[in-house]
Amino acid sequence: MYGMIFNLSKQANIGNQFLAELRDIHVQKDRMRFRRNLERVGEILAYELSKRLEHKVIEVETPLGTATANVPADRIVLASILRAGLPLHQGLLNYFDQADNAFISAYRKHHKDGTFEINLEYVSCPDLNDCVLILCDPMLATGASIDITLQELSPFGTPKAIHIVTAIAATAGLNHVRRLHRKAHIWLGAEDEELTAKSYIVPGLGDAGDLSFGPKLQE
Repeated sequence: MYGMIFNLSKQANIGNQFLAELRDIHVQKDRMRFRRNLERVGEILAYELSKRLEHKVIEVETPLGTATANVPADRIVLASILRAGLPLHQGLLNYFDQADNAFISAYRKHHKDGTFEINLEYVSCPDLNDCVLILCDPMLATGASIDITLQELSPFGTPKAIHIVTAIAATAGLNHVRRLHRKAHIWLGAEDEELTAKSYIVPGLGDAGDLSFGPKLQE
């Protein structure tokens, strides 16, 4: 059985405005707005994702009596692939503000022949046993980073559920992740069909890390 896919762009909602600005080469010149738009997409996807979680009823004491509330029941771990994932992670954390957090540095090491490999140099992770793991990365291109990251996190425990959150996903990468991680649920802002020979999403939005934090020397 495959996990579900939620595509924000398939619905009429304000999130599409934020996605449009993320893609717009003129709006992208404002780094603060780019980061904020990624954050807002994360907030909207967090809200939608929260509807799929298990909930429990709690009692809350008010100044005048007692009220009940239906709140998430599971321990949540938010995991982010550095550095591009940080604004999206913050959007999720704004809503799941009691979550534990994990951080993974995964980046593409490009070769002269046009190929690349995914390098991981750092992992900081809490216990994942029986948690709901939410892994975010703003761009899901080939799916290799997501796959390697989930493999790298496996020694830390077995989550009861895995959710992957991304702003833009390529169809090929989406299918790749679904084949390898069938039970994972995927939450995306939009899906683009084309992936270039160098594994860039088209039309995509460019390099989310550079647009958020400035260009880097490393290739």
